[in-house]
Amino acid sequence: MKKTIDSYIDSFSAEEKGILEDLRRIIRSVAPFEEAISYGMPAFRYNGKIVACFRMHSKHVGFYPYSGSVLGKFPAELKKFKASAGAVQFPKGKRLPKTLIRKLVRARMKEIDDSNK
Repeated sequence: MKKTIDSYIDSFSAEEKGILEDLRRIIRSVAPFEEAISYGMPAFRYNGKIVACFRMHSKHVGFYPYSGSVLGKFPAELKKFKASAGAVQFPKGKRLPKTLIRKLVRARMKEIDDSNK
């Protein structure tokens, strides 16, 4: 089991490492999150709660905002991706949607802030 995000990313091919590092940079561009591994996935914490996780799959990268409602706030932006209530799949071989990922992370942060009031 991987203990750090670096060791998780290092376990993949050069192409996959590039995708995962890019996703990590996009998430960290929003805020200086605490990094961890949660359920075997790279995770980013904000105020003690997970904002997002990701996992490499054979044909896509799964992005998990640890919320059942965040993805539902962006139906138009997500309609070109396979998504469920708690996950979205970004296909390998296509550019990551940086703006959308940042929006999802910010929406999860707002949800965490609102739950702490």
